[in-house]
Amino acid sequence: MIFVFDLDGTICFQGAPLDKQIVNALHTIQAQGHEIIFASARPIRDMLPVLPESLHRCRMIGSNGAFTYVDGHIEVEFLQSNIQKQIIELVEKYQLAYLADSDWDYAYTGSVDHPMYKGIDSANKATKRSIYELEGFSKVLLFDPPTNVMQHVKTWPVTTFEYTEEGILDIFSLHLNKIKGLERLGVSQYIAFGNDINDRLMFEQALHSVCVGMHSVGEVATERIAEADVHLKIVELGQIWGNQ
Repeated sequence: MIFVFDLDGTICFQGAPLDKQIVNALHTIQAQGHEIIFASARPIRDMLPVLPESLHRCRMIGSNGAFTYVDGHIEVEFLQSNIQKQIIELVEKYQLAYLADSDWDYAYTGSVDHPMYKGIDSANKATKRSIYELEGFSKVLLFDPPTNVMQHVKTWPVTTFEYTEEGILDIFSLHLNKIKGLERLGVSQYIAFGNDINDRLMFEQALHSVCVGMHSVGEVATERIAEADVHLKIVELGQIWGNQ
């Protein structure tokens, strides 16, 4: 069976690398013959540092479907050029703070005190550039955009996720999501672990889905568990689905 794991808030907490219990649980289900895929809102650049090297050969989906990672090779789909131009115009007009990810490098104007900042290129393997120097945008995060900006962006042919607690608007290509990423990897049957709105479609199409925590997206999951029980649930489901 294929197990698909979101990272932040699901198996990765406060931006720290996976803890030993969860890593051991993942190794356990691998030893049982299950495949692990990681599917995150992070770009591949920021997924790898929180994973142990023993899991770097797993297939991955980054930036909610903009990236796929297979055998060390990254493929990326950028936002349309006209959308990229409109984002730059909004940023300039309203002096918005942002994170713009390219295929590997990035542009960032947000606060260094923002909780997200420590997770950006934590391995120091990318280059921070001007937004005008990036080859393209795989996705853009706007920090604390005013209501009129959010309403305007939502009229564009793009996909957006609004993270209200963090004050972030996430913008990426219209047809992209974690399900599309799984389709590009040829995956249709899987067990899903997630915790947030960007996991909803994945939950709805999974054979079995697990929501970590109390986000409302848990309403469409098969079950809901606490953070402390994640490693136990991974092992439990590995045993159950190893017999099917």
